[in-house]
Amino acid sequence: MAILININGQLMPPEKASISVLDHGLLFGDSVYEVFTTHRGKLFAEKEHLIRLRSSAKAISLKIPFTDEYLLEEIQKTIDAAENSDSYVRMVITRGEGEIHISPVSCNLPSMILYVKEVEKYPEEYYTKGIAISVVSTKRNLKDSLNPGIKTGNYLNSVLAIIEAQKLGADDGLMLNSDGFVSECTTSNFYLVKSGHVKTADPECGILMGITRKMLIDVARENGITVEECKISPEEIFAADELFITSTTKGVMPVTVCDRKKIGDGKPGPVSIKLRSLYQQKLNRIVSDK
Repeated sequence: MAILININGQLMPPEKASISVLDHGLLFGDSVYEVFTTHRGKLFAEKEHLIRLRSSAKAISLKIPFTDEYLLEEIQKTIDAAENSDSYVRMVITRGEGEIHISPVSCNLPSMILYVKEVEKYPEEYYTKGIAISVVSTKRNLKDSLNPGIKTGNYLNSVLAIIEAQKLGADDGLMLNSDGFVSECTTSNFYLVKSGHVKTADPECGILMGITRKMLIDVARENGITVEECKISPEEIFAADELFITSTTKGVMPVTVCDRKKIGDGKPGPVSIKLRSLYQQKLNRIVSDK
């Protein structure tokens, strides 16, 4: 197992890796990124992640000077060299080196940085017993300020939310938008279940359009489970039968406590358990077809 860094095509261990202190990704958080993982040694949903990467870059007027083919080749090259059983891959495209000025006009050459390590395995009890979350006071960014739908390197909003959640004794923080409706957790999309019906925040509530979120919604509907994208009030959380979250690294993870209160009977519910199984089956099919 190894952690490897790839900077513009050059592989190196993390202790040898460096970028310019004048890179605007460091100075101003002026970058975009995506997280890929492998399942049974194979990348999945990589095209969807690259589409979102380019969408994020377009939204901040960052021109990526690399083709998708090149980016995928570099990902695979780094995964192969790391020799992990399954890999976590973080791809960052920074604005590049420039003047110490907020304007990016002096930045002429974006950088690509890949971080590859063994994929994180969450404790099995997170799935068998569920995790605890807290509704935090830190609000999600306004869509017309720094749109949460853009996956940028400026993650201070989520950093503040997870610090607050941890102080409250929770595993993650659930963020509301400026109108008081549920948006998402710090790095995960959020769902509640009531009478077998799944609800998740509408994109207009200010969320990242998760790749796993789309896969989950698709697999749910394919199997007769209704999913509604809508506004969710905080009060609905505590009346729910089940809660769960999704992300590329977490998959489908049950939530059994919110604000120190048990949700339902305090155990992962049948819908979240079923959806986790269906999602795993879908992943298996995807990589088997490669």
